[in-house]
Amino acid sequence: MVAPENVLAQAYAQVRQASLALAAPLSAEDCCVQSMADASPVKWHLAHTTWFFETFVLEAFEPGFVPFHPAFRELFNSYYHGVGSRHPRAQRGLITRPGLTQVLDYRAQVDARLQALLAGPCAPRLHALVELGLQHEQQHQELMLTDIKHLLSCNPLLPAYACGAQRSAEASAGMRWLPLVAGLREIGHAGAGFAFDNELPRHRVYLCACALASRPVSNAEYQAFVEAGGYARSAHWLAEGWDWLQAQGRTAPLYWQRRPQGGWAEFSLYGLQDLQSAQPVVHLSYYEADAYARWAGARLPTEAEWECAAVQWAWAPEAGVQRLHPRAGSEDSMGAGEVWEWTQSSYAPYPGFRPAEGAVGEYNGKFMVNQYVLRGGSCASPSGHLRPSYRNFFPAGACWQFAGLRLARDA
Repeated sequence: MVAPENVLAQAYAQVRQASLALAAPLSAEDCCVQSMADASPVKWHLAHTTWFFETFVLEAFEPGFVPFHPAFRELFNSYYHGVGSRHPRAQRGLITRPGLTQVLDYRAQVDARLQALLAGPCAPRLHALVELGLQHEQQHQELMLTDIKHLLSCNPLLPAYACGAQRSAEASAGMRWLPLVAGLREIGHAGAGFAFDNELPRHRVYLCACALASRPVSNAEYQAFVEAGGYARSAHWLAEGWDWLQAQGRTAPLYWQRRPQGGWAEFSLYGLQDLQSAQPVVHLSYYEADAYARWAGARLPTEAEWECAAVQWAWAPEAGVQRLHPRAGSEDSMGAGEVWEWTQSSYAPYPGFRPAEGAVGEYNGKFMVNQYVLRGGSCASPSGHLRPSYRNFFPAGACWQFAGLRLARDA
């Protein structure tokens, strides 16, 4: 039998290598540039995830701890006020030094020190912090893909991150309405295995009778909304959403382009491709998802409805490696894990929520305001990282993430 610390050491090596593999197709220049304030350079992601292990694990458990570089404590701190000063988020792209080579050296040194620490007895607190750090790095692996996609889309050459194309059958799987009966249910993480603190505590909720669509909304269905003037009519939009739309000058989802000869194309990590009608629509803001649902005579589900439906229908994302674009699901797959799905639920603490003590407690709780919950995961989410109770969250105007929607309606 493999000792628990050896299992953790293997998981550590696999997750850390996966981040390097995502950066491998990129040049040093690609890794340094920041395309907007909400995104970060790939080099910063590689450094920040290393900073997490150095700051929260090595500093606490390594005898005679000495930092790799004292200045990195501020340069690669994201939002942990309890740790100290932070370099401004919008200026991460100005950090040309340290260069990518030194950041990779930083990763290699911290990895060696962490593995030496894991070779000895692994106290429960050490194990918990390393596991949290690995889950944190997996979140950043998805962010690496979303951020580099946005960066490449800003280049007039529209370069591809990878070769190939992600194609689906021409026809979408039929949409069915799957019922949820009214009654008391429990939501939140249950049982063994990792969960973030915002998934706890498990608690009871009351559901009214409703139904959820059997799959996310497709490109073809959303295109009908666009072609019907959905972006030109305020009746479907929240007031704040309409203001956002006007300020953005948006007439279609992010990354959609109307071809001069007719039809639509979509920028993806494979470059500019013809819009695939059967694939789930992706890169929607909450405002867009909500407007489409209203236009379709439906609504967005609550996160409680979504989680209860996922458990009832044995929802599970397909195991395997990260993919670079969502695929159309079969009629019985629920389209699981292809796009994050906006819910109408504000991101708030569950009853009885208590953040962890110290700076690590800033991980989730401090963001529980002015955000909406997304459920399900996406094609860019690392394999094994997702579960029905997982709560992602973003501001209503965020659309560079792999986010789509699933419809709901009252019974």
